[in-house]
Amino acid sequence: MIPAPVLPPADARRIRAARAVAALLALLCVLLAVELPAAPAAHADSYTKISGAGSTWSSNALDQWRRNVTQYGMTVNYAAVGSSVGREQFKNGVSDFGVSEIPYGLTEFGVKEAPPKRGYAYMPIVAGGTSFMYNLKIGGKRVTNLRLSGAVLTKIFTGKITMWNAPEVAADNPGLTLPARRVIPVVRSDGSGTTAQFSTWMAKEQSGLWNDYCRRAGKPTPCGLTSYYPVIPGSGFTAQSGSLGVSGYVRQPQAEGAITYVEYSYAIKTGFPVAKLLNSSGYYVEPTASSVAVGLMSARINDDKNSTDYLTQILDNVYRSGDRRAYPLSSYSYMIVPTTNEAPFTEDKGRTLGAFAYYFLCEGQQQADQLGYSPLPINLVQAGLSQVRRIPGVEAKNVDIKGCRNPTFSSDGSNTLAKNAPYPQPCDKRGTTQCSTGTAGARNQQTPVKSGANGGSSSGSSSGTTGGTTAGTSGGTAAGGTTAGATTAGATTGTTGATAIDPDTGEQLPADSGGGGDATVAGNPVSLAADGQGALRTTLMALSAILLLGVVVGPPIAARALGARSGRSGRTARTPGKGADA
Repeated sequence: MIPAPVLPPADARRIRAARAVAALLALLCVLLAVELPAAPAAHADSYTKISGAGSTWSSNALDQWRRNVTQYGMTVNYAAVGSSVGREQFKNGVSDFGVSEIPYGLTEFGVKEAPPKRGYAYMPIVAGGTSFMYNLKIGGKRVTNLRLSGAVLTKIFTGKITMWNAPEVAADNPGLTLPARRVIPVVRSDGSGTTAQFSTWMAKEQSGLWNDYCRRAGKPTPCGLTSYYPVIPGSGFTAQSGSLGVSGYVRQPQAEGAITYVEYSYAIKTGFPVAKLLNSSGYYVEPTASSVAVGLMSARINDDKNSTDYLTQILDNVYRSGDRRAYPLSSYSYMIVPTTNEAPFTEDKGRTLGAFAYYFLCEGQQQADQLGYSPLPINLVQAGLSQVRRIPGVEAKNVDIKGCRNPTFSSDGSNTLAKNAPYPQPCDKRGTTQCSTGTAGARNQQTPVKSGANGGSSSGSSSGTTGGTTAGTSGGTAAGGTTAGATTAGATTGTTGATAIDPDTGEQLPADSGGGGDATVAGNPVSLAADGQGALRTTLMALSAILLLGVVVGPPIAARALGARSGRSGRTARTPGKGADA
């Protein structure tokens, strides 16, 4: 056996120090890995695949949650086919769960929907605002600060207002000179919970206009709720399937003048603005997470646990909320879960569905705001956790709700998100002022307003320099006092040279505005990476193993290397080479 080399004291001390440091680092990695929040205890192969179908309104949230739980070994398939088809598939046993904004048993055009024969329950999953995404420009520049009152919005979607420069639209937008461009209402062609929410609001708040439209469409009145939007041939409406279909249509460059109803999340993902809606307090409000939370403080929830409609929503008071921060078209989306074990549903599927529900009711709500939704308040999270226990095969858990880190929660039970919601700016109050700030996916794009209408908004300084004064002093004469004179505007542009004329409005444009317009805004999707705690834990454990291996193997190797070097140095010192004398 070759004896271990004897190291000089300094080298030995360095090796001992390196070993101690490596051991401490390895211990630290292990402790960090242990302290990370634990993933569900099941192994990757212990969850049975499940499938659901339904709402497109809430599918952006569901898709993110589905991606997140793959790290826990869950496979959750979801088909965003619309609430009506989703409810039907669940009722027929085609899917393991459904998702919808409306419950079973509602009457639509005089026909009452039959509920499933299988046992079922509703579970709230996320809140949000039904928004109105639009594609509109003034002088080639995108409008991002459009405002609409309830009556004007309904007139647009019932064919009573067909031009963007209509006096009613102008009254909502005193800071803009709107173009003489035709309005293109884009509605859903499929059975939709979003359509049901919007039509319910119109039936409750603008019943005269809505009933008149249904009558012209050949539908029985009073019209009430519908999942299928009636379209009158030749009305100029466009129908598209799904939330992706309507938002995708509106975002096209050739769809200028289009407006649709869609969940706020889709406007954010496509980089487009939404209209601020007038609430009962006289303020125009955007459907942010906080304004939705404020609005839903007025929602009435069915709290009768013996009712088949337990936890469903009644939104009349939301529509008429007196809080000036409230968004009037705020609502919840629901998962429809089985409460009986009937084929093809099994207890193994129930185990997966329960684990998925525990995830999105707790951790998943943390991401709601970033995804364009509003997180559930504590009372609905608690009720949802109780509903999870009704799923056959679920591994029931006693969830410490304080660990959910939901931004709505507080120690006294109040809704923190709603309590701390910002108040609208003074320029968002109905009247002669208008804010220039953008909304949703176009939040960072300001739209200049007339100099007398900026109302002291945060962006008033920039809006005061463009748009208002120039157009007000010379726009009328340049275009002969009309708003749509494209040919006259073209002639004027050619003769003046210093200014350009907006072909939509006939107004004189600032010299720096150009005529070609800005490029189409690219979509800026809000896509959150899946929770990386599992991967981080694995990395830390691997690093600790490498360090421990270094502690065991490294010192002997280092000792031999240092010993060999010391030996060579000693021999060289005793027998100097000839080159040393040269």
